[in-house]
Amino acid sequence: MRMFFARIQGFIKYKDLMGQLVLRDLKLKYRRSILGYLWSILNPLFIMTIMAIVFSQMFRSTTIPNYPVYLMSGQVLFNYMNISTHGAINSINGSASLLKKTYLPKYVFTVSKITSGLIDCIFSIGALLIVMLFTGATFSWHLLLFPLILIQLYVFCVGLGMFLAATNVFFRDIQYIYNAITTAWLYLTPMFYPIEKLPEKLIFLVAHCNPMYAYVTQLRCLTLYNCIPDMHMVLYGCIDACLALILGVWVFLKTQDRFILYI
Repeated sequence: MRMFFARIQGFIKYKDLMGQLVLRDLKLKYRRSILGYLWSILNPLFIMTIMAIVFSQMFRSTTIPNYPVYLMSGQVLFNYMNISTHGAINSINGSASLLKKTYLPKYVFTVSKITSGLIDCIFSIGALLIVMLFTGATFSWHLLLFPLILIQLYVFCVGLGMFLAATNVFFRDIQYIYNAITTAWLYLTPMFYPIEKLPEKLIFLVAHCNPMYAYVTQLRCLTLYNCIPDMHMVLYGCIDACLALILGVWVFLKTQDRFILYI
């Protein structure tokens, strides 16, 4: 417990550095861009429009209400997880020159990647609200519960990002393996199709072994069905987030003293 509080104090001590790293990532992403941060809203809108045109024709026989909102509710959360964890993979290797010159908590670089992705995700929520407005979706007080879903996903991404960052220091193939995993993960998450379209055995695996299904389903309850997410789904999402964080932090702290030998 003493070690836990020491880590928390260290995190607070370097909060200003964290803020600078997040700001740097955001500036680099939109550097020399005319529209700047507006792309965080326009990009998911463009992608949603294309996917909605294609997949709404494929699944027009299903009973999905307001397909654009259904699609974008999944897209916003999955894109955040995908982009932020891919950024976290090289957070240690990419900061090698700085880590070799001075002592800094190594986890700061990884967590900053996940946090900068979170800010992009919040912008994307604006795009989701625009889609809801133009498609005539119902706005209810349930939307105020969205931060609770985002907290779950953020914790999950921090844990997964720390695990990926640590293992990629020693095994550079991790980044290529993870590309393949996230591609399969995308299609095994019911983003643009109803889960009922999957075979029965695969439905069970997706519903119980895919953390993103829990987060996407919770968000659709708020944006599409105007109800509070099922408590079992919330519990499932919280457990996945905590397990990912525990595993990621444990692997990271166990190996961080050897990073300097490999970066």
